Amino acid sequence: MAALFSSLHRCCQRLALLRVARQLSSSSSVSRPPLHRRLLRFLTQRFYDVEELLEWSVRMKKEGIQKKNAYYGFTEQFYGSDIAAGHFVLNMRGGFRYTGQTDWFRANQRGKFNWDFLTYKDTPLEEVDMSYTVINYRGLDNLVGQQSLKTLSLRGCPEVDDWFLGRLHVFQNCLEELDISHCPQITTGGLAALRNLKGLRRLDVSSLPGISCPGLVIILLEEMLPHCQITATGYDHNLKQQDAEKM
Repeated sequence: MAALFSSLHRCCQRLALLRVARQLSSSSSVSRPPLHRRLLRFLTQRFYDVEELLEWSVRMKKEGIQKKNAYYGFTEQFYGSDIAAGHFVLNMRGGFRYTGQTDWFRANQRGKFNWDFLTYKDTPLEEVDMSYTVINYRGLDNLVGQQSLKTLSLRGCPEVDDWFLGRLHVFQNCLEELDISHCPQITTGGLAALRNLKGLRRLDVSSLPGISCPGLVIILLEEMLPHCQITATGYDHNLKQQDAEKM
């Protein structure tokens, strides 16, 4: 009986060694697929097609922008609307200057900033620079209470659109300088809403790809805002050429 068990044990050992040898042989002969193929296989197992993957990516990006533009109600509750507005601007990697102050508070390239702005409680913002940030219509809620705001720069903001411009009427009694140049979503209809800003003295509408017949648009802006200096570069202002193109 002992000899039988010993023979069976040796047979099992040989089978195990043979299986290991086969595994080593197959792994050595077939190389592991490259990283990009493994990543593609991983994604295709979780998404039915490329279109669904792109839709998911766009949706996640929009949700991220909405979170960044959330209302800073918690900060306002403890520090007031002026501090909350400044905190929002800095978190968006923008900059601002308080009324009566010469120093600017700005976030650096890593999004870090000086927290000394917390000492200026009940001091409204006079200048705000949101250039190249993702501020949108919702994020404007954090600034509407700044009725001492004289300068607002929105240069190159991809989320600033006609709805955004339509809401700027809340600054009609204070805003003097506005820069909306290089904003891709602004159209001619949105510019018409600027007629409410009667106190505007400087307006930059340079390089807006969404407006047609820029020469005529500039003339209309000058009529709506007769006391405002309008800057409009990056266009062909030849009205005759535009009329010829229409024909």
